[in-house]
Amino acid sequence: MPYAELHRDLGERSARGLRRQRRVQDSPSGTHVSIDGRHFLSFCSNDYLGLANDRRLTASLQQGVAQWGAGAGASHMVSGHLLPHHQLEAALAEFVGKPEALLFSTGYLANLGAVQALVGRNDEVFADKLNHASLNDAMLLSRAKVRRYRHNDIAQLASLLEHSVSKRKLVITDAVFSMDGDLAPLAELLALCERHDAWLLVDDAHGFGVLGDEGRGALSHFGLASPRLIYMATLGKAAGVSGAFVAAEAVVIDTLVNQARSYIYTTASPPALAVTVLEGLGILRSEHWRREQLHRLIAQLREGLADLRWSLLPSSTPIQPLLVGDNQSAVELSERLRARGILVPAIRPPTVPQGTARLRISLSAAHTGADVNQLIEALHELAH
Repeated sequence: MPYAELHRDLGERSARGLRRQRRVQDSPSGTHVSIDGRHFLSFCSNDYLGLANDRRLTASLQQGVAQWGAGAGASHMVSGHLLPHHQLEAALAEFVGKPEALLFSTGYLANLGAVQALVGRNDEVFADKLNHASLNDAMLLSRAKVRRYRHNDIAQLASLLEHSVSKRKLVITDAVFSMDGDLAPLAELLALCERHDAWLLVDDAHGFGVLGDEGRGALSHFGLASPRLIYMATLGKAAGVSGAFVAAEAVVIDTLVNQARSYIYTTASPPALAVTVLEGLGILRSEHWRREQLHRLIAQLREGLADLRWSLLPSSTPIQPLLVGDNQSAVELSERLRARGILVPAIRPPTVPQGTARLRISLSAAHTGADVNQLIEALHELAH
């Protein structure tokens, strides 16, 4: 039976400290959660602005369901493109400074659809080696020739572009790298794309809402604008709800509508979610204190852990990775924090390179200084 092989593979993963298991949380998303009836202080969530359980958003979702129903009923291309979807796309395009935007059900589907629609067999994709798995899968499914460059290595990418003879070239990169928390050098990447007649697709899943003026994202943070930029961001992290969007020139969005398989052949997300994201977008833009609180907490954490025997990777974002190295050691440190009522996930290969297992500390504007101090004190005690 093939099941014997599956059991063996899972056993090997367990032996290497790579077995993943789910835990059931029996409370809403937040910085203080309940799992199996036990209270925990959580540093696991990507809810960077603390909006996922905001009462204004839950009220907006209830209103949206009452008016628009529980589901869209069909794909966008059949009869599932409802007025809230259309209004949200216009609002998102304006917010990030692009001509048009297109909603997707998830960021994974957005990346799959965009890359697959824009490049094919005779084209070339250039990708940072630490890109998110969705970008990696997207470039493979596109059937384009793939060139991967060392993390944020502008010189190597320049050489690869210099030697490319492909007519259509696409550079893809995370804006904020999800496991390291550092930023891509977007200005330098865009300059290379301008020089070599390439597109630049930016996955800003972890920057949207956090970076830039009013949380407009990484392009605003770096002051970038160009028709070559194709911008993707998710709506289930800092925006607090669900979904994703791609914003770009009108001809790019029209191409995605016609050729992005993960858009064409997927039932549209519930219109009530679009209503809720519109409400959250207004909060995200206006409540600057949320981003200011994040910056204070980031500085507090980095100062408090500066002399720890495990080092924080360089990051100015809410993603603060504590490098442990060994897989089993990272898992054990995570479990020892859990025993103290603190949740911080251990991240291991293949999500991160071999030998760089870490704790991924995620901060939220909903955390307090006391929450961060509790984590700092626990890590110092465990280090000794």
